[in-house]
Amino acid sequence: MCGIVGYIGFREAYPVLIKGLHRLEYRGYDSAGVALINERNNLSVYKSKGRVQDLEEYVQDKDTSGTIGIAHTRWATHGEPSNANAHPHYSQSESLALIHNGIIENYAVLKAQLIANGYTFHSSTDTEVLVQWIEYIRQLNGYDLLTAVQIALSQVVGAYAIALLEKGNPDQIIAARKSSPLVVGVGKGEFFLASDASPIIEYTNKVIYLDDEEIAVIRRDQEPKIITLTNVRKPLHIKELEMNLSELERGGYPHFMLKEIFEQPETLKNCMSGRINVEATNVTLSGIIDHKDKFIQAKRIIIVACGTSWHAGLIGKYLFEEFCRVPVEVEYASEFRYRHPVIHPEDIVIAISQSGETADSLAAIELARHAGAFVYGICNVVGSSIPRNTHSGSYTHCGHEIGVASTKAFTAQITVLTMMALAIGKEKGKISVEKYLAVIKELSHIPEKIERVLALNKSIKKLSRIFTYARNFIYLGRGYNYPIALEGALKLKEISYIHAEGYPAAEMKHGPIALIDNEMPVVAIATHNTVYEKVVSNIQEIKARNGRVIAIVTEGDKSVKSLVDHCIEIPSTEECLEPLLTSIPLQLIAYHIAVNKNRDVDMPRNLAKSVTVE
Repeated sequence: MCGIVGYIGFREAYPVLIKGLHRLEYRGYDSAGVALINERNNLSVYKSKGRVQDLEEYVQDKDTSGTIGIAHTRWATHGEPSNANAHPHYSQSESLALIHNGIIENYAVLKAQLIANGYTFHSSTDTEVLVQWIEYIRQLNGYDLLTAVQIALSQVVGAYAIALLEKGNPDQIIAARKSSPLVVGVGKGEFFLASDASPIIEYTNKVIYLDDEEIAVIRRDQEPKIITLTNVRKPLHIKELEMNLSELERGGYPHFMLKEIFEQPETLKNCMSGRINVEATNVTLSGIIDHKDKFIQAKRIIIVACGTSWHAGLIGKYLFEEFCRVPVEVEYASEFRYRHPVIHPEDIVIAISQSGETADSLAAIELARHAGAFVYGICNVVGSSIPRNTHSGSYTHCGHEIGVASTKAFTAQITVLTMMALAIGKEKGKISVEKYLAVIKELSHIPEKIERVLALNKSIKKLSRIFTYARNFIYLGRGYNYPIALEGALKLKEISYIHAEGYPAAEMKHGPIALIDNEMPVVAIATHNTVYEKVVSNIQEIKARNGRVIAIVTEGDKSVKSLVDHCIEIPSTEECLEPLLTSIPLQLIAYHIAVNKNRDVDMPRNLAKSVTVE
């Protein structure tokens, strides 16, 4: 959500900044802007509502020279998308320019005080309040800029990642973070700043991750200085990025989402690599081994997540309860943090997040840690906030995910949860040796079975044309496939803007069946498992009311095929692993319908990849 890019070095800054903004477009935004200091030490701000391309067109006749600059893509929180509300924002004297991700919750109080002291405002944003507040403190007390930033940030309430330029000072960028990601790239004679590593990897693989309430003073040709709000100097910890530039390119695919759907056989191999042995007889997760006693003695597991990750958590509930025989609760992180949950020191809290920066999940982690629970993180981004704020965890290793609608990260999360459940179940002695070995062996074959499902892409594309202009969809599943019904509906909503809902199939009779007619497509997951006959019965109820049914079935199924309008066959597998296969055709259906409707598949309206605000 929102994107920050900064540069100081020997290159012209503007091309680096614009390319960086393009790299961050996947995060979601509605306006963009840059601030530059040229060789005459003039500070210029250019910004525009719309896409980064609109900004590029706007600045064509402007002076974009200079080797230092900051840039931003904004996702509206305070004030509608407009040129005035776009970042960067000037201070009153126009001697400072600031960009900001996050929310300043007490901005109204600060703004009232500034207005009382003669300050005027040109936007509706909390960000303009922040830059004015920094200047106010500086002018009131005669502080240097760093001190003014430290004091100002200690007085604001909320979340922030900021970068600040000062007119007449072409050799310094000041940056800071709290509850919003920010990373400093360290090159040879140059430094970069970004919300995540995607704008940096082209130039360097060495980065510094800022922690909460840390400020980076980045000066030309000097080692960065990391200092806290309370003026404590911190040692530099430079890490190497685990990312390839190829991950940021479409590689011949029309959209990142389609590329990422087709990457899943490989990403799941990466996810399992080093964790499942060559013989497929054992699962080893260092995060479990290192804290074995915690997992064996746990009285309860609480999973906290948002969106697609919450759906993965629901599947985790089924897995842990079946293999480990421990009660599991799955909570929306946004609700968990505010409802005074009962948390015991014997509980394990598992936080799942693709980005590792989800604000609600981070707040839930803080709450759980404060209550004394052991917190385990599952995320994809190495060095992100969740791995740094949990006691232990597992990376999904699925590679950088650009498409806003998560695909490969989702199946990787399920894979990690499956391996966790197997490892813990074995340690607790709650899973039989036969079941343990059967699931591991089958899990190792899942990538090749996904390839067989992906081979159906052309037929799914053709099927999708039939339903492109439907106004509503219902998705049905039972057992392990109920969360997949929820996820399939979410994918369709996210990228096609068609209203869709997922239900447990048996719940049709408790309300949703009233919606069934010959214009209501129903997607039913009817694989041959322990609830197969029940789902077949639910499909018969839909067909009796002239519903149009698309069924996901196991290869060779005859019964369902004779009942429904359209069938998609997937390979047979262990019931607990079916979500890894049934999710694939639903991703493809959503993708092709969205393409048919000419939607912006990778950057759907109003959505952001990394939700770093409440």
